[in-house]
Amino acid sequence: MKKDLAPNETEYDLSIAIPKGYLFGACVELLKNAGYDISELQEESRRLFTYSKKDRFRYVIVRPMDVPVYVEQGACDIGFAGKDVLVEMESNVLELMDLKNGYCRIILATLKDCIEKVKSHYEHFGSIKVATKYPNIARKYFDRKGMQVEIIKLYGSVELAPVLGIADEIVDITATGSTLKENNLVEMDDIMISTTRLVSNNVSYRLKFEKINEFFTRIGNVVK
Repeated sequence: MKKDLAPNETEYDLSIAIPKGYLFGACVELLKNAGYDISELQEESRRLFTYSKKDRFRYVIVRPMDVPVYVEQGACDIGFAGKDVLVEMESNVLELMDLKNGYCRIILATLKDCIEKVKSHYEHFGSIKVATKYPNIARKYFDRKGMQVEIIKLYGSVELAPVLGIADEIVDITATGSTLKENNLVEMDDIMISTTRLVSNNVSYRLKFEKINEFFTRIGNVVK
């Protein structure tokens, strides 16, 4: 008797990139509410791939910053990505829908005790050092203001940079602002608002239009 297996790499209809971390739960809940089988996604596992036999989907679980890369390169047909990531990566993907979740802001902040010092830099065109995980977004922000700054790229806790004295300001993402307050930081400006977006590979959208459009419609009904 033939064993009842999940679809393998030649049998799925859509490959979907799911971000790890704080967006993962919201994306899985959205799939569930749209009537998709999420049983494999609910299992605690270190697997990077999982399959839904019922829906004929392959789910690829990756870091949030990698979602648009996998989609753009065609490894995944569609994916869930934060707007902040799409803007920072300047991704060549189709943005299909704002999913209205994962709300956060990219902000400019500095130490509460250093606001006057920073203002002095601005007024006298002094040198400003800015630490961030978003160098492209930060650069464009300061370019629009006609300001010369030194961008310091960090991968971890950006809030530490002003505390340890390696930067005057930070450009970072925040949802509640609690981490800023805990580190004696205050917001100076809002740069952009970010929510989760459904994105598609350009070629996949043409070749798999019916499947992607069905997915879009079902997810859209939940978002509405």
